[in-house]
Amino acid sequence: MSMEFVISEAEKAVMMVLLIGGPILVIALVVGLIVSIFQATTQIQEQTLAFIPKIVAVLLSLVIFGPWMLSKILTFTQDIFANLNGFVN
Repeated sequence: MSMEFVISEAEKAVMMVLLIGGPILVIALVVGLIVSIFQATTQIQEQTLAFIPKIVAVLLSLVIFGPWMLSKILTFTQDIFANLNGFVN
């Protein structure tokens, strides 16, 4: 295996992680920002108020994006196993 091949595969893996985790992180960020703005405007400083909407939003996003994420992960894994002979040589 050459150094370029290893770097290419590592780059694909990092991009896959960003692609899979990105939507969930963005949704959690947006919900957290909305809750923070709500807390700042109403001056409610309850610390547990921020967690429940984020948990619900992340669970809903997993339900919505879950099949797409699974198909991406399966495709990536199948590509790795299909090219396994190239890794060994």
